[in-house]
Amino acid sequence: MSGLIRIFVVTMIALLPIVAQAQQVIDVIIALPSPTLTFSAPFLAEDAGLYKAEGLNVSHRILVGVEAVNAVIGGSADFTDSTGPVFLRANAKGQALLAVANLIDKPLAEMVLRKDVYDSLGAKESMSLKERGALLKGKTIAIQGVGSIIHVWERVVVARGGLDPENDVRIAPMDPPAMLAAMQTKAVDGFATSPPFTTEAALNGSAVMFASAVQGIAPDLIPFPYGLIMTKPETCQKEPEKCKRVVHALAAATKMIHDQPDKALDILSKRFKTMDPAVLAAAWKTVVKAHATDLRVTASVLATGDKVNVEAQLLKAEDQLKSYDGLFTDKYLN
Repeated sequence: MSGLIRIFVVTMIALLPIVAQAQQVIDVIIALPSPTLTFSAPFLAEDAGLYKAEGLNVSHRILVGVEAVNAVIGGSADFTDSTGPVFLRANAKGQALLAVANLIDKPLAEMVLRKDVYDSLGAKESMSLKERGALLKGKTIAIQGVGSIIHVWERVVVARGGLDPENDVRIAPMDPPAMLAAMQTKAVDGFATSPPFTTEAALNGSAVMFASAVQGIAPDLIPFPYGLIMTKPETCQKEPEKCKRVVHALAAATKMIHDQPDKALDILSKRFKTMDPAVLAAAWKTVVKAHATDLRVTASVLATGDKVNVEAQLLKAEDQLKSYDGLFTDKYLN
């Protein structure tokens, strides 16, 4: 009997490191560019306990626009949820980043114009993006941050209208919650951002939807790398378990968005307490459709992001990466 006990004790001691590793909580910092519904999956992973289910202690930090990516590059954040154009510009400049998933494959970028401005331009719902962009000369558009995907979208709309993004349209960087007030005081003619703020302006009658990428006004941009989860390559090399757990938690959140949209919205609505529930519900329908069902990053999807960089005149064609090899992986989705 004593021999059996000794064998049992020795076996349990040998298993202790494995048990400890399985139970070890991993601390993670994720930088997010704005408090919009674009980041529903990370918010849901936190609020629905999906991070905790993966053994993660996650801290979200809101860092406007490209500052979220810069935080990863600089080492003050482990991951960010950003877009292909920003990711590719960083890599083109030698700032190595690795994409491990794409949560959103339709651009959740929209531009609204103040109703009186829209009417004065003679804009019509049937107009193409090229026709709409041409109307913006001399206008002032609020955006989230210089270099952000929202700034990219504003510049694409302007460029497709045959205008000069640098000189023909003025921009006013500000946080999304401040945009509606700025438009109502006529400090700006319109603004570009993501739902629910664009939805709110359109539904309350103060603005008219002018250019919605997610609604398909630029079909050549779908599918798009809009919800890229990215980190530095060495993070996954040194801590593959961290990358696996983060991707699994965000994949579970994205699945909930598709499979249980009402439950997901109910959880997320606590983050938007001051917004009219009807506005939030309307925006949510758009957001759900924008989320990917296949979270794998592909070279063709990245190429669409690169095309937008050049079109927005934020990256010269000759400065584009010659290959996307080594910039993405789907190994952590498994």
